[in-house]
Amino acid sequence: MGANYRAACRARSKRDFIAKMGIVEEEADESLFWLELLAAKGFLSEAQATSLMREIDEIIAMTVASIKTSRMQLSNPQSEI
Repeated sequence: MGANYRAACRARSKRDFIAKMGIVEEEADESLFWLELLAAKGFLSEAQATSLMREIDEIIAMTVASIKTSRMQLSNPQSEI
């Protein structure tokens, strides 16, 4: 996720940024999947899994919010938000 986010920060355009942030979202969701699998198989304690999954949920929420904001800016280039 981190490398993908870094690539998004170096995007050449708003559309490129949105596309790369979409990859960040996908990678975060995949990480969540693997954590769920590790927890289900007993490789992580419930406390560890819950904490890590909460962190990833927050990363996903921030990523989605950033994508939405960027899309709004594309559709309304006059907006300061």
